[in-house]
Parts: sequence; structure tokens; C-alpha cells
Amino acid sequence: MNEIFDAWGEIAYTSFGFFWKSLWAFILGYGVSGAIQAFVPKKNLTRIMGGKGFQSVGLSTFFGAISSSCSFAALATARSLFSKGASFVATVAFMFASTNLVIELGILIFIFLGPQYVWAEIIGGLVLILISSLLIRLFHPHSLIQRAREHVKKMEGEEEDFDWRSRISSIKGWQMAGMKFVHEWKMAWEDITIGFTIAGLVSVLVPDQVWEWIFLQGVADPESFLVRLENALVAPFVAAMTFIGSMGNIPLATVLAGSGVAFAGVLGFIYSDLMVPPLVNMNRKYYGTKVAFFIAGIMYVSIVLTALIMNYSFEWLDIVPEHIRKIEEVTRVKIDYTFWMNLSFLLVSAVLVWGHRLYLKRIDSMPDMDMGGDSKVKRWIVYSFLTFIVIGLILHLIR
Repeated sequence: MNEIFDAWGEIAYTSFGFFWKSLWAFILGYGVSGAIQAFVPKKNLTRIMGGKGFQSVGLSTFFGAISSSCSFAALATARSLFSKGASFVATVAFMFASTNLVIELGILIFIFLGPQYVWAEIIGGLVLILISSLLIRLFHPHSLIQRAREHVKKMEGEEEDFDWRSRISSIKGWQMAGMKFVHEWKMAWEDITIGFTIAGLVSVLVPDQVWEWIFLQGVADPESFLVRLENALVAPFVAAMTFIGSMGNIPLATVLAGSGVAFAGVLGFIYSDLMVPPLVNMNRKYYGTKVAFFIAGIMYVSIVLTALIMNYSFEWLDIVPEHIRKIEEVTRVKIDYTFWMNLSFLLVSAVLVWGHRLYLKRIDSMPDMDMGGDSKVKRWIVYSFLTFIVIGLILHLIR
């Protein structure tokens, strides 16, 4: 029984440590994202995103990179752009950019995995978009996509237009930024809770031998193409089994990296945030079953190719990260720069939440935005995990 309580306390402490280490990054990222959503108008953007060329894909990539990192929000926004005239190529580029190139994800990767992984994420995200664009051009199912466009148009309403100069200079505009900040947290907190709790469970309970078996460590030459290929092929399925979005995947990616999984495998895992079943199912609701599986297929092939390209490119440049910090070092709670950063950004968060409350008082009601990620089962899991963490932290403190 003592061993069970000890393990419970260690899991809770590790999960909380993951969140503590990244709290300031979340606040910074969601604050920037909220400000961009409040002050950057989107109307008429799709007028120049309707083509299949470099300009449309480049613009979609840019606006994806400055948008929400919430996977469900990314798909909902992509649906909106697609319904208003964005090309299918540009829509998929937006999906990849909004879940692989956003600022908060880069900060989180830097904290947990280091600068090489940040560069791999940024460059790899662009390679993902390039490869997926080429594949869509090659296999473009025109009739299916046309039916999907007609379907999503029925789901969209009119979008507000505004003058960003007057909004950014107004108190109401900054209160709206606070509202967007809070909305970002409402969309993401469940995935964050699930992701960090699972990462804690896996880091404590799953021995390295399991990952060695899944990713062929010790079975074949770790430097061989076979291992690289198998790791890249398997990683998206491992990511899909976690049911976690982009931000929640990073702590678990840290566990994989620390367990000796090949660089290609870790990258393939990180790139695969849109491959989880709830997101594939969301695309099915938006575009139909055939188009949803076409998107998933394009993503899978693009992820595998990109993971291999980045692995061998970094090896050629001799910049593949060789050592990952131990989980115990990453998750340790102490008085250091993380403590002071968290304290400072919690004050920023309080100001933004206060602005959110003031904004709500200005309007009679707020329309509910269904991102497709909420369910009673998921909410039950989240609150069960929170209870598990709280009790575990108490056990860790008293033992």
C-alpha cells in the first residue's frame, strides 16, 4: 500500500511540475493570441486566400501561426475560412500552421525539449505545409471538396468587420482582448489537464522498456533507416491513442525523448496533434467522411516524410539533440526564474481576466462558440484527473 501511495504522490507532483514549468508560457502565448484575435480583422482575407498558389498558402500559414493553438479552435477557424472562399490547400495549411507554428507551442517546446526541437518544429511545420500542399495538388478530389464547401457554408454566419486602429486605441478593444484570452483558456484547459496528467502517469508508471519495444530500441541498429522509418510511422498512432491536443502533447513528447526514442519518432509525435480521433471526427462533421479521411491521409504521409527529412537534415548538420533533461529536473518546483516568471504573468493574467469581466458587463450576452471538443465523458475524465492530482499532491506533501 505504501508503494501505491508513493507512486500516486510522485505522479501528481510530476504532473503539477509539468504545468508549473509552463504556466508563464501559456499565459504569454494565450495573451498574444487573444490580442491578435481582438485586433486583427479576418473579413475579406479569404478573397486572397482562394487560390492554390504561394500567396494563398503563405497567407494561410501566417494567419495560422498567429491564431489560437487550440486544436479544436484551429479546425473551427479553418472551416470558417474554407466556407468563405479559402482554397482547400490554404485551409489545410492553416490547420498545420495553427497547431505547429504558434508562439505558445514554441515556448513550451523550448522549456521542455530545448532549442533544437524548436527549430525542428518551426522548419518542420513549414515543410509539413509544403508537402501537404503538393500532395493535395496531386490527389485533389475536386467533386468531394466542392460538396464539402457547400456543406460548411450552411454552418457559418456573418463575421464582424471592424477598424483595427480604432479598436486597439479603445478601452473596449483591450477588454475584448481579455475576453479572447479567457476564451482561449476555456477551450484549452481540458486538453492541458489531460495531457499533463497522462504525462505524469506515463513518466512514473511506464518503464523505458515499453517505449524501446514500440520504437524498436535495442531490436535493430538505432542509427538505421529502418528504425527511423518505423519510429516516424508509429509516432502518429501513439499520438492518436493519447487523445491529447497540441499543447498537451509536449510533456509526453519529453517522456518519449528521454526514453531514447529516435528524433524522427519524437518529431512525428509532436507533429501529429491533428491526428487524434476527436479531431478527425470533427473534420468528418464539417466536411464529410471521405474528405475527413482524405485530410487525415494527407496529414499522415506529410508527417512521416517531414519527420524523416528533419531527422536526416539535423544529422547532416550535426545538431540532433543528444541529451534530454531528466523529467525530475524539468518538473522540480523551486524558487528560480520559473517562479518569478509565473508570478509576473499571473498578475498579467489577473488584469486580462478583469478586462474580460468588464467586457461582459458591456454586452447583454455572449454567443456560445462550439469548438466540438466538449463532451460529458471528457469533462468527467478531466475532473477525475484533477481530483487525482489534488489528492496525490497532499500525499506527496505528507509522506
